[in-house]
Parts: sequence; C-alpha cells; structure tokens
Amino acid sequence: MPSPNNLDVVGILQEHGAILNGHFQLPSGFHSQSYVQTSMVMQYPHIAQKIARALSSKFAQEADVVMAPTAQTHVIAQEVARVRKARAIFAEKNGGAMTLRRNFRLREGERVIIVDDVITTGTLTSSAVALVQRYNAHVIGVVAIVDRSTGDLPLRVPVRALISYPLQVFTADNCPLCREHVPLTTPGSPFKPLGDEPQHGQ
Repeated sequence: MPSPNNLDVVGILQEHGAILNGHFQLPSGFHSQSYVQTSMVMQYPHIAQKIARALSSKFAQEADVVMAPTAQTHVIAQEVARVRKARAIFAEKNGGAMTLRRNFRLREGERVIIVDDVITTGTLTSSAVALVQRYNAHVIGVVAIVDRSTGDLPLRVPVRALISYPLQVFTADNCPLCREHVPLTTPGSPFKPLGDEPQHGQ
C-alpha cells in the first residue's frame, strides 16, 4: 500500500471522472472552465479511506473534532475523524450565516481540524474558521483534497492540501465563456459533459 504522501490524487480524480471541463458556476458565484467533483470519488469508501489517511497526515497534532464546512463535505470529514478517532461534525448555512445545527456543539478549548474537499477562494472555509473561534475552540488548521486558489487565501490558520490545482475563475460579467455562449452549468444540477453520460453534481 502506498504511503499517504505518495498517493496519486490527480490520477484518482481523473480515473473516476472527477475533473470536469465545461462552463461552471461555482458556489462562490465565480465562473470556471473546470470543476472538481470529488463526490465521484467519495462514492467508493475504500478510496475515501486512502484520501482520509493522506489528509490526516498533514497535521501531526491531536484533534478532538473534525469539522466539515458543509453537509456535502461531511463524508470525507467523517473518514478523517475515523482515522483520528475524533468526533465528526458539519456546519450549515442558516439565514446566510454559518452555524452548527442538529445539536452539534464545540466545547471551549477543543482542538479542531477543518476538512474541505476543494478550496477556491477560501471564503467558505474562512467562515468555518470564524465559527469554530466563536465557540472559543482552537483551529489546528484547514486541510483539503484540492487547492484551486490562484492567490492569497483569507485565512489566518495553516492551510494544507493534497494537491495544488490552480485554475482561473471569472466574475459573471467578465467571463469569456459567457461571451462565447458556452452553456452554463451549476454544480448540483444535472448536466452532460461532452462525450460522457449524464452525471449529477454534489
């Protein structure tokens, strides 16, 4: 079995059709010509376990809680928590604000690792960090499968990723794909990449 540091993450994503090309509107509102759909990989628990071990290895410190910034990324956060024998929780948006629901709680002083699948602008992850700090818990750091960012992230905690895969994003009013009338897809709705069968985003 390869060590966590030698895991071919790009190869795994490509093999399972998780790197898509087209015209996508990301959750941040930006447009991109590509989308990393990690749910295509997360449907295979034995692969998710390998990725979780690699993510967990990015921080040596002990953690009490592993938190996902959304319910959609809870699968990989739970796998990391399994590796660390920690609690696994996820945050949700409520009225536009990130919060803990479903009776999830953080206790003062608890050590938290935030696990995301893909970081692009860091806005969502920054909100997750702020949420943990409101509970007076300690953020050890943020770890992600893919770092798509092309500039400085708005985060004041350590950020580590399995791979750096920087890809250009555009505002909706300055998108060359829009000008070329390439059909726009919002991840989470049905779409059909060229040459592939219909798939569903997470």
